[in-house]
Amino acid sequence: MHCKDVSVRDVSIELNRQNIASLMSGWTAYTRAEHLILRNGNDHAVIKLIKENKLELFKKVIDFKIVSLPADTVFIDAPDADVVNIPALASVQDKFPNKTVIVRGMFSHISFVSGMESMRLNVVDSIPPSPSKLGVLVRAALSTGFIEHPIVADDVIIDMAERVKEVRTEAVMFPCRVSGLTADIPVYFLDEAPRIDHNVTLIGCDLSERIFRSLYKRDVPFINVCPMDHIPGGNVKTIVKCCRIKEGHRIDGNTAKVPWGATVPEVVNAINDLFSE
Repeated sequence: MHCKDVSVRDVSIELNRQNIASLMSGWTAYTRAEHLILRNGNDHAVIKLIKENKLELFKKVIDFKIVSLPADTVFIDAPDADVVNIPALASVQDKFPNKTVIVRGMFSHISFVSGMESMRLNVVDSIPPSPSKLGVLVRAALSTGFIEHPIVADDVIIDMAERVKEVRTEAVMFPCRVSGLTADIPVYFLDEAPRIDHNVTLIGCDLSERIFRSLYKRDVPFINVCPMDHIPGGNVKTIVKCCRIKEGHRIDGNTAKVPWGATVPEVVNAINDLFSE
């Protein structure tokens, strides 16, 4: 719903059905206005307008439907919210279930959301880097306006630093030094191909394990943090980075796989493809 289709009017009446019916008697509205927000102090009501069918700039209101009264209406200031962006409104609705939420968002534009059912998207990623790169890309994609599904993203994070507590050897190895990972035991980084002077456990993905075997010609105790192997069960749609995807995306059931170096356009296309019916 575009904010230009929503009119706002300050009134002095108590916002109940009887008073609103009296107010609507003889009311005229701009031809584009489909809904009317009535405001009395901190109380708000939302009305759907039914206008006469004439080619006029202002039309007589011949009927109306009450979307919500003050008890079921919430007003929020969200200056970063794009009030014409469906995922943004879905995120707002998700915070106020069973309420009509009036939003004053970017550029002071005002709109509302009511009865919107969100569609969940699991975003599975490992950290560091932190915050999750895929999580940032997904939220950037949802803000573009090129996704018209009411999607709310939920992060599923695999924290490599947390997995150190599972190590039973005297040292640990991470995939690369740029991660900045540390531990209370000796630390090695696979990308440096170091000489290893301790019994070591590798924390990484399948590719890391294969690289270790290629470099050191032996197996290694291994803690798997590959996002592909940590997709939650159930039927929730999921997006994940996969080193086997070089560009674009691939759909595998309820999962969209994007490259490790995915771009926002690639993520937009993956989400739209994943949620297309």
